[in-house]
Amino acid sequence: MRSASMPRRYLALWFPWLACERVKRKKPECSMPLVLALRIRNALRLSAVDAGARRQGLQPGMTLADARARCPSLVSLPHDPQADLRELDRLAAAMLRFTPIAAADPPDGVMLDITGCAHLHGGETALARKVVSEAGYTSRHALADHAAAARALARHGAMGESKDVRALPIAALELPADAHDGLHRAGLATLGDLAAQPMASLAARFGQETVDRLRAVLGERDSPLVPLRSSTPLRAKARFAEPIARTEHVLDVIETLLADISRQMEVRQLGGRRFVVRLERTDGARRELAVETSLPSRDPARIIRLFQERIDHLADPLDPGFGFDAVALAVTRSDHLPPAQTAIAGEETAESDGVAALIDRLATRIGPGAIRRLHPRDTHIPEAAQLFLPALRSAPARWPDFDGQQPRPLLLFDPPQPVTALASVPDGPPQRLRWRGHLHKVVRAEGPERIAAEWWHCADGHKPGSGCLTRDYYRIEDETGCRYWVFRHGLFDETGEPCWYVHGQFP
Repeated sequence: MRSASMPRRYLALWFPWLACERVKRKKPECSMPLVLALRIRNALRLSAVDAGARRQGLQPGMTLADARARCPSLVSLPHDPQADLRELDRLAAAMLRFTPIAAADPPDGVMLDITGCAHLHGGETALARKVVSEAGYTSRHALADHAAAARALARHGAMGESKDVRALPIAALELPADAHDGLHRAGLATLGDLAAQPMASLAARFGQETVDRLRAVLGERDSPLVPLRSSTPLRAKARFAEPIARTEHVLDVIETLLADISRQMEVRQLGGRRFVVRLERTDGARRELAVETSLPSRDPARIIRLFQERIDHLADPLDPGFGFDAVALAVTRSDHLPPAQTAIAGEETAESDGVAALIDRLATRIGPGAIRRLHPRDTHIPEAAQLFLPALRSAPARWPDFDGQQPRPLLLFDPPQPVTALASVPDGPPQRLRWRGHLHKVVRAEGPERIAAEWWHCADGHKPGSGCLTRDYYRIEDETGCRYWVFRHGLFDETGEPCWYVHGQFP
């Protein structure tokens, strides 16, 4: 047991290139200097740079135009600060295997309280090495008796030099620019210089915030962590003095456990997406049953109907043997579900979606991957504008407003079917088509509707010969009254012999 007099120890991690390295993990082919930009006051400015860009003299705050002038080969992408925060939370959660107290330290750090934990990993040095390896990002770290001191040493202390916080520059206090410049003009360069001054004078001249931050780094003022705590599992269990063997009795117990877990989820504003029941027989055998929902739910009646469906359609019927002496229920996946307005009839509108209930029942009967839902994609390429996703793994999506767009055929061929076409002019609509062995004479044509390729996915961008070809779409009608959606793949200045395709058929 740890002595009450044991000093606390903190390990601070700083990831100087976190934002850019996070993006590079998703784009491993990016080898050029990378910067992330945000629009600030009607100008695109750098908000994060990687090590290569910093070596080119680029730093956050510069305009993107100035950065490109210095480094023409620069790669620029939009910055997503919320994604950085989510990654910090993920890193902090990963550190819980080393210590029970870890916290994200925005915008680019993680703080660990390693008091009483270092000896489990071979000492502080070995623990720090394991933590850095677990993080997987370029990082610097520091150990200190106070959280603020560890943070300042990690960010502003030189590696391999003294760990005395008094030797750190005043930039370690991370003060506003006016206070920082005022301290420099006063000839105060290090924290030791500040600590030698009367605190009352510093507060009067440079503000109380300067004194508070200085005292926190020196350990004279507490800087407590707000630890990331793992959430309590949603579980419930019932044991019986006498084993139960009837299915209806098992369902009654499951419904009672669901009511208990439902109250837990209501307090935490959660709704279950996957429910698992474990049945324990008297001979030690165990049987697990799982059901899933397409929308978060904490309605016991709805969930018990799914378990009834699962039991009724088991390929291997439920064998109670000499009876079950314990039933356990756990929610293994959940989503946020705020309190819902109760309707006049008493049911909650969030739990009364008939379509969602039907999806859940069908998926329980024939498998979770058998029921799929159409989702829109943010692309203008017709055959890639939607996805079929498992209904239980995805929520209903809002489709964009199609007002003002050109009409699309109900029947879309994927992939588009090649045809032989004859056009009167090179860039005009087709006059005749040969498709599936039949000749179609075009009597009416409307278009073109030009759809450019997604050139940013091509290696050479939109340069000629890069393989990114433009499509010219036409709505045509043949002599029999059939209407088709055809396109010419490529302009004549992009490819010498553009090909024609039938992409869809109108009713």
